[in-house]
Amino acid sequence: MLTKPELIEADKPTKYPEKVSLGQDGLIVESCFGRGLLLPQVAVEWQWDEEEFLSNTCMKAGLNLDCWLEPDINIYKFQSQIFEE
Repeated sequence: MLTKPELIEADKPTKYPEKVSLGQDGLIVESCFGRGLLLPQVAVEWQWDEEEFLSNTCMKAGLNLDCWLEPDINIYKFQSQIFEE
């Protein structure tokens, strides 16, 4: 189950990594050319830092790895709850 995505606001794109909590936040990167989503556990499983998580979400959207540094990109975060049987 996913929470409602929340737009991450930062005065400069280089501040985005500070606003991401690894293992807690999932990410959505959105532009007019594509949209990509990665669940919170992906960063932990791959042992990514915040910048790698942002870059790989860009790649999932079919965009350049550093697209998160561009001013016309929207980045959202969300949390998820995993249920197991």
